[in-house]
Amino acid sequence: MLRRYAICNGRLEESDSRDGHVLVFVRPTDEEKGYLVKDLGLDEHTLASALDPDELPRLEFEPDHMALIFKRPRTYSEKDLFLFRVYSIGVFLFKDQIVILEADETPLFEGKLFSKVQSLQEIVIKLLYRSVFRFVDNLKVINNVSGSLEQQINTSMRNEYLISMFTLEKSLVYYLNAINSNGVVIEKLRLNSPKIGFTDETMELLEDLMIENSQCYRQAEIYSNILASMMDARVSIVSNNLNILIKTLTIITIGIMVPTLVVSIFSMNVEIPLPHDNPVSFWIIMSIAALSLAVLGLVMRSKKW
Repeated sequence: MLRRYAICNGRLEESDSRDGHVLVFVRPTDEEKGYLVKDLGLDEHTLASALDPDELPRLEFEPDHMALIFKRPRTYSEKDLFLFRVYSIGVFLFKDQIVILEADETPLFEGKLFSKVQSLQEIVIKLLYRSVFRFVDNLKVINNVSGSLEQQINTSMRNEYLISMFTLEKSLVYYLNAINSNGVVIEKLRLNSPKIGFTDETMELLEDLMIENSQCYRQAEIYSNILASMMDARVSIVSNNLNILIKTLTIITIGIMVPTLVVSIFSMNVEIPLPHDNPVSFWIIMSIAALSLAVLGLVMRSKKW
């Protein structure tokens, strides 16, 4: 699917005209891929890499355009089961237009960040900027989800909450790798700024982007370290909860077995030291059973079981 955008009066607006400066291809068809390769001269391997979620971010220069691949967090849904994924976006900057490729349809130009756009080069920087903001937002969600799971783990003996925590930890590893790789690409953009044609204002925005990405990486690293360091403690909590349950069930079992033993003894088909016609025999046996249970309770209390 192709969408066209144009820079009008400093704003990026969707356009139906073929004169749009910004072309966004979402899940491009074979026909659209042919147009990109044959008519625009994109490298076929680079095009495939831009749609590959496992591709590493990189920056390449072709004779007539710049090729940039960077990472962006995928929109989270309940079916992901606490796994926060990332995907790749390809940006191909020509002299008079910019081509953007993505495998999933997500809002690229939302927010006030794109309310003022002066050049195609600025769009590249702001796309990276928006990616950093998305990572930061998702890190806040991961932190909140982690706190909610902690409360469940404190009172639960089920493994599903631990598995969810392990999945969150895995997501943070993906995020750390993606943010760090984006940082390498941003540094390459800075080093090649004269070749790309960045203005002074764009360079200032690029410097701010480097700071924001570095802070985002440190935040993800802190969350990852906390999550990893606390996993052993959370496993111990679940194990302790299970031990408490087993202890409780064992005490209940012993408490039932002792009076049952007393009653069983008097139920044997042998002579017992009570006359058969004694009307209080039943209550005597029950009293002995209750007394044995009370003695057991006192012993357990003294032993602090």
